[in-house]
Order: sequence, then C-alpha cells, then structure tokens
Amino acid sequence: MAGRIRDEDVVLVRERAAIADVIGEAVQLRPAGGGRLKGLCPFHDEKSPSFNVNPALGYYMCFGCGESGDVISFVRNTEHLSFVETVERLAGRYGVQLRYEQGSAAAGRQSSQRTRLVAAHRVAADYYAEQLATPEAVPARQFLAQRGFDQDAAAAYGVGYAPAGWDSLVKHLRGSGYSQEEMLLGGLASEGRRGPVDRFRGRLLWPIRDLAGDVVGFGARKLSEDDNGPKYLNTAETPIYKKSSVLYGLDVAKKEIAKRRQAVVVEGYTDVMACHLAGVPTAVATCGTAFGSDHIGLIRRLLMDQDEMRGEVVFTFDGDAAGQKAALKAFGEEQRFVTQTFIAVSPEGMDPCELRLARGDVAVRDMVAGRVPLVEFAVRSVLSGYDLETAEGRVGAMQKAAPLVAQIKDRALRPEYARRLAGWLGMEVEPVASRVAELAGGGRASTQRRTPPAMRADAAAVTVERELLKLAVQLPVLVAPQYDAIADECFTALELREVHQVVAKAGGTAGASGGEAWVATLLEAAPNDEVRSLITRLAVEAPLSDLEPDDRYAGAVVARVQELAATRATAQAKAALQRVNPAEEPERYARLFAELVSLEQTVRALRERGIGTL
Repeated sequence: MAGRIRDEDVVLVRERAAIADVIGEAVQLRPAGGGRLKGLCPFHDEKSPSFNVNPALGYYMCFGCGESGDVISFVRNTEHLSFVETVERLAGRYGVQLRYEQGSAAAGRQSSQRTRLVAAHRVAADYYAEQLATPEAVPARQFLAQRGFDQDAAAAYGVGYAPAGWDSLVKHLRGSGYSQEEMLLGGLASEGRRGPVDRFRGRLLWPIRDLAGDVVGFGARKLSEDDNGPKYLNTAETPIYKKSSVLYGLDVAKKEIAKRRQAVVVEGYTDVMACHLAGVPTAVATCGTAFGSDHIGLIRRLLMDQDEMRGEVVFTFDGDAAGQKAALKAFGEEQRFVTQTFIAVSPEGMDPCELRLARGDVAVRDMVAGRVPLVEFAVRSVLSGYDLETAEGRVGAMQKAAPLVAQIKDRALRPEYARRLAGWLGMEVEPVASRVAELAGGGRASTQRRTPPAMRADAAAVTVERELLKLAVQLPVLVAPQYDAIADECFTALELREVHQVVAKAGGTAGASGGEAWVATLLEAAPNDEVRSLITRLAVEAPLSDLEPDDRYAGAVVARVQELAATRATAQAKAALQRVNPAEEPERYARLFAELVSLEQTVRALRERGIGTL
C-alpha cells in the first residue's frame, strides 16, 4: 500500500473540488437563502428536501437523517470508497498531484506500481473483450448463449475470451508498454521456460473489479475437456487482488445494496449476471473462495449494519446436503452481522442462472422473495437428521437445535423460535423454551429487555470505558500513547474517572511497562480504598474479547470510548444549533454548524475504527 497522503495535498483536493458541483451531479440542488443550497437527501428517502449544502464552508448536512461532511466524505459515502481511493479519484479529476509520506520516494513508487498494475488490467480486460468476437471464441459465445446471455449482456459485464495461444496477451501488453515484471507481479502472466506466458488460455473470462470499479483480477471458466486445469481459474493473490476482500459484482450492486438495504449472496459469476438481469440488482458472489469475515465487512459497510436490524443478507444455496452444510456454516458466520439473514433455496436445486433459463426472470425474483430466515433453515436442517417419531430422537434433536436458537441476536425472536422449535419437534413448549433460555442466559436477557434504552446506552458506555481501563491497568503498552490523551469527561462513571486520574497521576501509560510493578504504582497513587479495590479488580478481570487483546483490539476500544464521548458532544451541539436563528445570528450559526459537522465526522471515523470489537 502507498504511504499516507500528505495533509496539505488532501486540503488542496478539498479546496479544488467544489462541493456544490460534486454534489450537484448526484442531487438536484436549489437556492435556500443565505448562500446555501437544498435538495432531497441521497442517503435516505424523503418527500421534502432536508439536505443542506453550504458552499462557503464546504460542508453538507441532512437534518432528516443526520448525515454530514465535506466533499470527500460525500464521494466516499455515495461511491462506497475508502478515504485514499476517494482522495485519489478527486485528485485525478481536479488535477492535483498527490504526494505520499513514508519515505516519499518508495511510497511514490508503490503508488505508481499500483497505478501501473490497474492500468495493465484495464488493457487486458479490453483485449479479452475484443477477443470474444473472434472466430476462435465461438465456444465462449455458445457457452454464454446457452445460459441466456446475449452480446449486450456480455458487453455490460465486460465478459471476454482468452486466446488459446501461449503468449497472446503477453505480446499485447508488451506492445502497450508493460514490462515482464509487471505482467508477472499482476498475475496476468506466469513464468514459462522461455519467458512469460499467459495465465489464462482458451477460457471465458469475467473481469473482477474492486469497489471503485477498477479491474484487479479475472475469473476464467474452461470451455474444453482437453483443458486439464480446474473448472474455474482465478487470478492469484497480487498486490492489487485479495480474493478474500473482493466480491464479484459489488461495484455494480453497491448502490442498490445501500439503497435497498439488502445483499443477495450467490455462488458464481453467471449467477450474479442472471440475478441482475432478472431484476435482483443486489446480487454478489465470492471469487473462488468461501464467504468469510472480510466479505462480511464489505457488506456491513454497504448496509450500514447497525443495531436497528433493518437490512438483510440473503444467501442462496442448493437444497441438497452440500447446500445444507454451506447454510450451517453461513449461520456460524451470521453472528458477525447485526442485519437479519435469510436463505433462498431454488426449486429442484437449480442455481439462479439455471432457474432464469428454465423459468424466466420472475422465477428468480420469486426465489429471493420466498427467502426464509437462516436460523429456521439451519434448525430444520439439524432436525432432518433425527427420527422425530421416537422420544430419543426428539430429545436428541432438541439438544442439538436449541443452541442454534439461543444464538439468535434479536432477543425478541428467541422465545418465538423456541415455540416454533417445540412445534417442529412435537414437544411441549416449556422444556424447549427453558433449554433455549438457559443456553442464552435467559434471566439476563429478560432483564435487559425491561431496561429503558437510555439506561442500556449508559450501561454500554460504562462497559467499554471499563474495558479500556482494564487494558490500561493490565496491558498499558497496547493503549499507549493514545490513552493518555483521553480527557476525564470521556468516562461517564465517577469511579472509572477516578481510576483514569490515578493512571495520569502515575505518569500515564506511555512510560509504563506493565506487570506487577505498574499495578503497584497505581495502587500507591490511589486516593482511597475504594479506588484501590477497583484497580485490583481491573487487574484480575478477563478482557471482553475471546482472543488475546492485541494492538488492533486496544486501538478499537480506545476509538469506541472516544466515539461515545463525541456522540454525547454531538447531541449537545445539535441542541445548541437548534436554539440559534440563522437569520438573526448568521456568524454564530455558521460556527456552530461547522462544529457540528466536525463532530459528526469524528464520530464516523471513530466508529469505523471501533466497529466489530464491542
């Protein structure tokens, strides 16, 4: 990865990229008085405009959903790019030459290297697409036609053909100015006896794009039985292609996923095409690897996967034994989502591509619409392995299925599924519900449901604040030096604030090596027995993480505490802004507005750093 973009260059990009022009390409803006502009918010559905842009300050804010930021954050959030990708894209558009830190020269070379590799892939994709029209590519065109894809569909997805010759692409890339080293490094060629040879030969190809739409790899399907390679061959891991971090079709589907708050996970390239063409534009697929945690992170980012559980992820699997096994594995990964998860099983075990070909577009849409909750499918899959006509079978099935129901994140759904499980088993509700509640910690769950939201929020803040202090006491090296910059006001509980003050009095975490001597120093600096007792408890308590805390975990905990504090400050800033009449106090209003936008940006940045930890 290239070095960090210099701050002054980021500032220059922000100045050059006129916010009204950039936002105006996506939102119809109209004058709203005082030099401000107003339009319908692109981040949520609304009938009357509440999305405001202040070109003079260079910020926007929606008073309906709370989204706010500058030109960089707007492009980043609407195009679903990383910060660096966003800055680089705007820099290219507005003619800003970016410079990178970390030794500048080496960093610049790395950035240049990535640019060259992406450009080489673009040239390769264009070349493959052109080859699809050649006489040699007849089998490739027949393959597509047999699956219901015409020339327009192939062109829309950039589908191409790799000639069977040993070095057709190599020669083409060499003629376009790319070196042997770049071809090998990018995975476009392999080392042969007499030099580089094409990695893909005699195959149908799909270009694999990242979120920004750049081609970073290819997926290739063999067309001949004489091909001794695997059925599907993908680009190997390269500096620009990590298969665990890419989903095929996501560059096309990302806006619809964010808009509909739904992602449909299918198994292959043709399934993605079939779903999109059939009217399911939220379909994506993995690229030669299992659906994993990195893919979950990509989808969570697009769904804005939060506690409201408004979004959904729909997995599609065959109804056979292999499909059931895959569904159970997905259920295990499902716990990483807050969003609701479902499974759509196509009739007669057909995949979406086969279903569309056999029964048309409506059948594909009906398959997705007929989804069932993943937990229900997983439980029924477990029950199918037992003889429910016998008492032994029912008890065994209950013992196996109850833990699945207990894992349901939405506590309000657990009792309902406990009752359903009892019905599927043919047992009384009470013993099944008791077992589920026991495995889920039922007493604690029911108590939490009765707790008012404000109290639950306070309890959540205290939990993460306590976790941070625990790290400061047990592993100060992990949280230094960021911890020492945290203000007392970040700790909502008085007793925790007192421990924080003790850590500062003892010299802070930056100079602490940890261990027994550090705890002893803290105890000596404590003002009373109550604080000393709490420090002792913090020194012996286990971390909330199931894994051994590391730098990443510690950094996320620090960010979470800061985020909660910034969220409280944001609420206060909003209240202050609402009390100001912009017509009567324009300067004060502008200052408070800028402060609020800055706080909102801080909250989002901290949330990204702390997500998935607590």
